[in-house]
Amino acid sequence: QVQLVESGGGLVQAGGSLRLSCAASGGSFRIYTMGWFRQAPGKEREFVAAISGSGRNTYYGDSVKGRFTISRDNIKNTVYLQMNSLESEDTAVYSCARKSLNSANYGASTSYDYWGQGTQVTVSS
Repeated sequence: QVQLVESGGGLVQAGGSLRLSCAASGGSFRIYTMGWFRQAPGKEREFVAAISGSGRNTYYGDSVKGRFTISRDNIKNTVYLQMNSLESEDTAVYSCARKSLNSANYGASTSYDYWGQGTQVTVSS
């Protein structure tokens, strides 16, 4: 049974930073691309970032490029999202997910088969 548990969310002022963590259990963590998505109230789920199993390849949504950094530790079975220069528009529930092996589109939520419960990030202006 694959489980993903996010942590690190909270309330931060605009311009501040947060680091989210997603601890995975079950399955062979190191072979899967992992992703972060977010969903704000009344909005569709949005792709934030993804990282290949080895960690060599990373991908970002346009709205977070240059501000957010995704990384992973395949010993600790954990993926991270470092968020800097936070803006009020970054307020959302952030969820990590594991991409299925036979899906090529890392930016589509439908490519991911396991999801965490999400962690709330609130940025005050």
